[in-house]
Amino acid sequence: MRIIIVGAGAVGFQLGRRLSRDHHDITVIDANPDKVRRAADQLDGLAVEGQGDSYRVLLQAGIRETDVLAAVTDNDDANLMACRLAKASGVEVTIARVRNGEFTEPDFPLTPEQLGADHIIHPEREAANAILRLLQESSATHVLDLEKGKIEVIGLILEANSPLIGPSLAELGARYGHPPVQVVAVERNHETIVPKGSDRLYAGDLLFAVCAPEYAKEFFGLAGKRKKQRIGKVMLMGGGMVARFIAEAMAGTTHVKIIEHDYLRAQRLAENLPGALVIHGDGTDLDLLQAEDIDEMDAFVAVTGDDENNIIATLLAIQHEVPRPIALVNRVAYLPILPTIGLNTVISKQMLTVNAVQQFIQHRQVAAIANLPGIEGQMIEYIAREGARITRKTLRETRFPQSAVVGAILRNGTLLIPNGETVVQPGDRTVMFALPSALPEIDRLFS
Repeated sequence: MRIIIVGAGAVGFQLGRRLSRDHHDITVIDANPDKVRRAADQLDGLAVEGQGDSYRVLLQAGIRETDVLAAVTDNDDANLMACRLAKASGVEVTIARVRNGEFTEPDFPLTPEQLGADHIIHPEREAANAILRLLQESSATHVLDLEKGKIEVIGLILEANSPLIGPSLAELGARYGHPPVQVVAVERNHETIVPKGSDRLYAGDLLFAVCAPEYAKEFFGLAGKRKKQRIGKVMLMGGGMVARFIAEAMAGTTHVKIIEHDYLRAQRLAENLPGALVIHGDGTDLDLLQAEDIDEMDAFVAVTGDDENNIIATLLAIQHEVPRPIALVNRVAYLPILPTIGLNTVISKQMLTVNAVQQFIQHRQVAAIANLPGIEGQMIEYIAREGARITRKTLRETRFPQSAVVGAILRNGTLLIPNGETVVQPGDRTVMFALPSALPEIDRLFS
């Protein structure tokens, strides 16, 4: 597939890396010569210097022969203009990253198509929704919803007293009556493992499991986690859009404190969020945190635009034993090392945006894609097509990559946890975990 990416910043570069790895023919456009050189040197594709909302530049990039355009710069107007020009040039799928929250409001008078984009992605809203899911499941390090909440992907760290430690996964399944849960990935000593039935779990493992939502509470109990704690008091560091979305969603049910270092922004927040207590100050100032009773908080969420400050403040919250510390960290290079310093619950706007764009690009075959922080592979939800190789034999008989596993199947709205005798049927929505090396073969199985 021929794809143009407008913008070679953090999102565009990671998107280009992901799509070129998936063997797409990519061209990246950016006005910054340094970013263009980086893309040309490190990505398997073309790099064009120029404004992405210029028709002449788009022609130079081959817009008339392009299947998909994804505009992911920081400029909403430029992204939407690039999409309009792409549509006028015959591009089938256009995707725009926007920061203006009005564009995604239900009562906004223009549809995405009228704006020029087939799909609109709002990174701040995506990040806020991800954080809200983590606050709802207080025992998890990560929570992903698939199929509008019919399937959950839960990440948690096993402690030394967990009942899941010791027996093999097959023995655990038999012991608990084969419940609607499947462990699909384990991060151990910075290595990602795709576990089989004979594998065992150990203290300190970060595991990811596909689970029926109604079974999640029981699964936490089986893993030795305490019961879900109600989040009654939340402290947010940063007063940007992510914090505002979180505060609005929690209004009336949770006591919210927001610490914002910019005086004018703090003042505006106080006016627009009467249900929250807004404090002007530095969220990395330990004296301020103690004065604002950080010890009494159920959750601390650092969502400023500064990764280093978010990390430092969240570590201070951990030091004060806040039960639910969450950090927004956007530099992708930081993500693998954060668990080593105690930060296990991290959200990245960049990776959420890349996941969303990739899902829209592959929408014919793939229903959902999600990266798991600290884990090398991806959760992918495939739709099995009539005649696909995956539908011809049982999973045991299928030549399936070792570095991939089927976690769950949604068939006519019913969740199935598969075994070796399961046969995937046309129309099944199949949730898989796979390392990058397995993706080409899996694509062929479902094609």
